[in-house]
Amino acid sequence: MSIIKSNINPQSVQFKTNADDMRLLLQKLAEKMEESRFQGKEKHIAKARSKGKLLARERLELLLDQDSPFLELLPLAGLGGKGFGPGGTTVGGVGFVEGRLCMVISNVGTNKGGSVDYATLQKSLRLSEIAAENALPVINLVESAGANLPEQARIFNYGGASFKEITRRSRNGIPTISVVFGNSTAGGAYVPGMSDYAIFIKQQAKVFLAGPPLVKMATNEIVDDESLGGAEMHSRTSGVSDYLAEDELDGIRIAREIISNLKKPDTHFIPDPSSIKNPVYDTEELLGIVSSDIKVPFDAREVIARIVDGSDFSEFKPEYGSTLVTGFAKIHGYQVGILANNGVLFSESANKGTHFIQLCNQNDIPLLYLQNITGFMVGKQYEEGGIIKHGAKLINAVTNSTVPAITIMMGASFGAGNYAMNGRAYEPRFLFSYPNARIAVMGPEQLTGVMEIIQREAAQKAGLPFDEQQAEAMRTYMMGEVEKQSDAFYSTGQLWDDGIIDPRETRNYLGFCLAIVNNILIKGSKEYGVFRM
Repeated sequence: MSIIKSNINPQSVQFKTNADDMRLLLQKLAEKMEESRFQGKEKHIAKARSKGKLLARERLELLLDQDSPFLELLPLAGLGGKGFGPGGTTVGGVGFVEGRLCMVISNVGTNKGGSVDYATLQKSLRLSEIAAENALPVINLVESAGANLPEQARIFNYGGASFKEITRRSRNGIPTISVVFGNSTAGGAYVPGMSDYAIFIKQQAKVFLAGPPLVKMATNEIVDDESLGGAEMHSRTSGVSDYLAEDELDGIRIAREIISNLKKPDTHFIPDPSSIKNPVYDTEELLGIVSSDIKVPFDAREVIARIVDGSDFSEFKPEYGSTLVTGFAKIHGYQVGILANNGVLFSESANKGTHFIQLCNQNDIPLLYLQNITGFMVGKQYEEGGIIKHGAKLINAVTNSTVPAITIMMGASFGAGNYAMNGRAYEPRFLFSYPNARIAVMGPEQLTGVMEIIQREAAQKAGLPFDEQQAEAMRTYMMGEVEKQSDAFYSTGQLWDDGIIDPRETRNYLGFCLAIVNNILIKGSKEYGVFRM
């Protein structure tokens, strides 16, 4: 492989503008992340402390190995919505427990009692999906009052999927361990009830299908919490609990002990740390390389040079289909095939991408998509040249590729370009956004322009005058709406990605994600041999 030659000028006006704008966006990200770490009002935290309880993030920190990295996922789920705030009432992500990669999900019991709002449910389902795809044991740190009843109409039908997925993972040999620190009521009782291993904390765990008030209403039986669903009853009488922990620290210790006794994963590849080389170029420069204005292009190779080992990149078909950069590299010792946008997709670049995806499947190499795409080229010449069929080939390859894929949205992600570059609908193992990223059917100017052309033509056909004043008002309104709804912070609140990341941390995020996808054997699709398009 050869080292990419960088051509950036850190002293240029464009570089400095990009860096200044990105720092402002990163400041906004830091503020939103701080909001997501809210663990409840002071009075609720004080009450938990008085009972000797730890907070959700403290439990998680004690569970993970010392100095373990923690890939927090979907930290801003629900941002801008009407629920319980960014991140909901769950902290979730991947870290090492007893040297084993695990998905860890911790209920924030001091915020709304850990009740599940809509965003929290969607976040939990996505975390479950990631665990299943990558064969990660799941450790649930449980303290939840169940569904947020005012939102029951949005939650109930899909809430059952979280229990279903516990049993499906178990069927596939992926265990779930639940440590119950407090309430786990109604449907929530099925979280420990369906887990492979259940640990209940003495005098804290309360697990029942119906609490004392509902029992009295339904059967006229008067019973207290402890005898109805306490840890000792479930450990000694019902058998719902497998382990009775003396306190929270003991419960966490038992969970770690269970992980240490699990069958070791059949990993695909573990790199030799001594072979890993840092990029030649400074990752700090990514702030000035990535355009703050998505209409201003930047060379994807400059990004690649700052995220891959040694800035070494073996480019595939460098002289053909130049608006799509493809090639092989290593990131933290893990081999990866990279597809990165360098402009709009033409037929040649679509065919090149299709060919490259086939090669990666032949060689069981994970894929990395670096998105900055406004779509496929349009116009009479390109339609005659078969842009639809060539684009369809690329989307077909993306869809039916079976090697793990990771997507980073670095800028624009518009139209069918989002699909061709492995957007959310195409189920990448992980998808992250830069703070400047935009995702929509098309850019706001194009969308409002198209709508106006259609309205003018409709008025002309009907023989009616076109109201310029009304059109201007509509144009302004629609521009604002598209700008707002395509923004990275709006997108992440809708769970269209797994988190917004600092561009300077791209290499570290990718290294950890590649470690996760290599947790199991990788098998590329080989139903067809590689054929030229």
